[in-house]
Amino acid sequence: MESSEMNNILKQQIDYYEARAPEYDDWYYRRGRYDWGIEKNLDWANEADEIRRHFHEFRGFDDTLELASGTGVWTAELLKTSKRVTCLDASPKMIELNRSKNGCKKIDFQRVDLFQWEPDHTFDLVFTSFWLSHIPRDQLHRFLKNIAGAMKPDGLFYFIDSQLARTSRAQNHEAPEVDTGFSHRKLNDGREFEIVKIFHGREDLTRQLSEAGLKADVKTTDNYFLYGTAARC
Repeated sequence: MESSEMNNILKQQIDYYEARAPEYDDWYYRRGRYDWGIEKNLDWANEADEIRRHFHEFRGFDDTLELASGTGVWTAELLKTSKRVTCLDASPKMIELNRSKNGCKKIDFQRVDLFQWEPDHTFDLVFTSFWLSHIPRDQLHRFLKNIAGAMKPDGLFYFIDSQLARTSRAQNHEAPEVDTGFSHRKLNDGREFEIVKIFHGREDLTRQLSEAGLKADVKTTDNYFLYGTAARC
């Protein structure tokens, strides 16, 4: 794909998440178009709880950086373990929603295009949820190097992302069968966008983290999530 085409998709991606902000939590909490019934919803909730329990095994951070902090679902968890949290996101509406739920003196919200981001500070914890899959393949190495550069020597990188699962998506989204690297998305009002969406496997992501100077422990839940930790080598 030519750079101009990719730049257009990345612009759509930023526009999509700005427009999606008011309905984003429907996805995480399995509401509306994302409601797949009691059994599937319970599987999702149980797997999300599995990750939450794992995350809280790591506690006592002074400075935490959250990349693509979104509406603040995980910001709330970071506040339980961190003295200070810096939240970066490109969407003003996402930041507004996060601030309305989690805003306090412990959080510094910053509007940042993460494709232009370079670290200027180091943190005890760098955290991101459902963001690595939105980075084009040819930009992931540079981004992971930036993450390594944002970590203190004994710092931790914690990440959560998606597995390829039909019932992870809205019911009116195309059913994923293979990982094409892109996803066609619709909003509740019918607007449509093309975005980057890459479903990393455990071995592939472990290798890419290693090439960026990070030793990783990558895990998966039964159906929906990929998650884990990494430390500087």
